Amino acid sequence: MASLAFSLEKRVAISAVTRACSLTSIVFQNLVKNETLTKGDKSPVTVADFSAQAVVNAILAKAFPDDPIVGEEDSADLRTPSTDGLRKHLTSLANDALHLPLRSAALGDDVAEDASWGIGPDSPVRSTDELLTLIDRGTYEGGPRGRMWTLDPIDGTKGFLRGGQYAVGLALIVDSVVQFGVMACPNLPVSSTDPDGEKGCILVAARGQGLEQRPLSNLGLSKALRQPQTLPPLSSIALLESLEAAHSSHSFSGLFSKHMGITAPPLRMDSMAKYACLARGEGGLYFRMPTKGSDYKEKIWDHAAGVLFVEEAGGVVSNLRGEPLNFGLGRTLGDNHGIVACFKDLYPQVMEAVKKAKEEAKDE
Repeated sequence: MASLAFSLEKRVAISAVTRACSLTSIVFQNLVKNETLTKGDKSPVTVADFSAQAVVNAILAKAFPDDPIVGEEDSADLRTPSTDGLRKHLTSLANDALHLPLRSAALGDDVAEDASWGIGPDSPVRSTDELLTLIDRGTYEGGPRGRMWTLDPIDGTKGFLRGGQYAVGLALIVDSVVQFGVMACPNLPVSSTDPDGEKGCILVAARGQGLEQRPLSNLGLSKALRQPQTLPPLSSIALLESLEAAHSSHSFSGLFSKHMGITAPPLRMDSMAKYACLARGEGGLYFRMPTKGSDYKEKIWDHAAGVLFVEEAGGVVSNLRGEPLNFGLGRTLGDNHGIVACFKDLYPQVMEAVKKAKEEAKDE
């Protein structure tokens, strides 16, 4: 693939995702961190979620007007009298993010922005109705053919509310295959070896072109990422899994770890940040097993960008039957059963441990 493939998509996606991140950070500082929320109050993450989707969709609509979008949200819940306050917040936050000053080519041509995307101080102010319509550009049903973007404006809502890990993820799928992805993790340490250091990074990958990471504080500073070429000892490998037990079976993960010979405690965190960590060489494998009796189907926006990152870093991703994930089945991954992502050389051993864990789980 030519080095210039997806160069425009890269500039646009970095612009859209980083502007959405600036919005989510403002919401956290003003509506979460500095206010006392009643138990169960999700209004801050709701307004951040919808506003971020409006911002990303507004930029995509200008830059790629013919591309459909599979987004997590639709505006139906915002079109009621009881949500007037949320709509006002959304309108203010989205316009502020879209009107941030343009980044120039001084940071590098691959992050320079263009006013024709409807951004910058001189861009028009979007009305509430316009923003709700932009949110609903994300209602595309997906499918096996053509170009489409898939967006998760805030992946990891509980992580967002607790000040933990969350991500803004955007990916381009062409004929069922993820070809390009951008994901920002505002609370993830820039350095995997310095957990107390600078936080906030963005990962970018195009198929066949590798994976890179940039600090959100300096988008002109790019670093190529690659998983270790030599398989680390099992004693140093940890299992990455969801923090919430409802999202993935922790009990099955325990069986799996036993058969793998993994002794380190699992690394549990919210959101697609797990894919980012694995792609950077942290942990060793990411595991997601449906909880017993659940009929939940994984959404494509929760995995598209992360899967590409792991693959471009040299890893492998499949369902628990050893099949590639299919992103051309609509808004979900269909009947794909579970997800495993790991270092390439570890994959045969992982699948054997999955088989043994399944057999043991049947006997319990």
